[in-house]
Amino acid sequence: MIKVLYFARLREALGAGSEQLALPPNVRDLDGLRTLLAARGGAWQHEFAGNGAVRAAVNQSMADGETPVADGDEVAFFPPVTGG
Repeated sequence: MIKVLYFARLREALGAGSEQLALPPNVRDLDGLRTLLAARGGAWQHEFAGNGAVRAAVNQSMADGETPVADGDEVAFFPPVTGG
């Protein structure tokens, strides 16, 4: 199981702030996880199919698509933040 956290607009769009998720054997990295989430359809597809700008962190470190994910990890998804 991994813990997945959704922040800001993602929390609102997806209707969840977090979830526990069992990783299928074929999901080994962040890109695989995004594909799995997008397959849920609707808002999930919109946010994770590559059209939306969504950043991610694995175990509180910024991550890219090739970052491995494994049981016990914490993955956070959040929109880009701009400052002034």
